[in-house]
Amino acid sequence: MMLPKGTTVAVADGEKLNLFHNTGDEAGLKLTPAPHAHVDADAHGSGSRTNSSGNPDQSQSSEDDFSTGIVEMLNKGVLDGSIDGLVIIAAPRALGEMRKHYHKVLTAKLLGEIAKDLTGHPVTDVETAITAA
Repeated sequence: MMLPKGTTVAVADGEKLNLFHNTGDEAGLKLTPAPHAHVDADAHGSGSRTNSSGNPDQSQSSEDDFSTGIVEMLNKGVLDGSIDGLVIIAAPRALGEMRKHYHKVLTAKLLGEIAKDLTGHPVTDVETAITAA
């Protein structure tokens, strides 16, 4: 996948988020870490998993909420114009939750998705995954 200069790349799982900008060009991807706003971990996920005595997985609910908070932050970025192009790389489970909350403007700015957990990996691994996609 070739990315235009300035494309935002979000690398996430249910607990962490790393944002990058492509400071290279389409022919030469170069990801640079980018600051981001605090993710609201209290955002409420899709609610497809409720906690009960039969389903006591609070950690999964927390991860869903964090994934929802990431998308709320990204939605805000595309709506205010600070994100023009976007690639989301996320653990498959987190990506599934995130997709449920995409704003239509985010969907229009989305250049690609990669269902892979690369949080905590070196930026070269992220660049390799994007190039191979």
